[in-house]
Amino acid sequence: MITIVNYGMGNLGSMLNMFKRVGVQACIESDPVVLQDAERFVLPGVGAFDTAMQRIDGIPGLRDVLEHKALVEKAPVLGVCLGMQLLTRSSEEGELPGLGWIPGATHRFPKQESLKVPHMGWNIALPTASKASNSLTVNAGPEPRYYFVHSYFVKVDDPAHSLMRTYYGIDFDSAIGRDNIFGVQFHPEKSHRFGVQLLKNFAEL
Repeated sequence: MITIVNYGMGNLGSMLNMFKRVGVQACIESDPVVLQDAERFVLPGVGAFDTAMQRIDGIPGLRDVLEHKALVEKAPVLGVCLGMQLLTRSSEEGELPGLGWIPGATHRFPKQESLKVPHMGWNIALPTASKASNSLTVNAGPEPRYYFVHSYFVKVDDPAHSLMRTYYGIDFDSAIGRDNIFGVQFHPEKSHRFGVQLLKNFAEL
């Protein structure tokens, strides 16, 4: 069972429908008591970094449960879009600290005349040589394409935590991972067969 965490910011319905398409049981949940029994969970996100952290911290017990599941029980975690950025320690979009589960930070795309921000649409995300990438990117294909919508990008401290890289004016980490914790900047629920494969891989971790 995949538990999609509902903290008030995320494309929950589309994510749930995509898991159904994959043939994986999934549910949407916000109650920390129920989340204690989650086998693996998805942390979605659409919107501003600080607002998301305020929402998570605003639900009594939610952050404690999520951190216990991820860091102590080692339950598989997948952060999506803003949810991936929340896995880092900070973001140039806001002032609040992130979850800090994967060493790295979130930055705004540099200003370039030819670069439109937000980065929106389909782009290639190539798996890196990191061994950790094998589990999430297996069967991704030679040039896997995913759907992006974001104005900020993640840079991890340790290249071993970069699972996929994408070029948009600069090279950035479009998928990251550390032990049982993973994040993708793109929207797998909007990425057709490529997203289906990635979510299937996550469900089998």
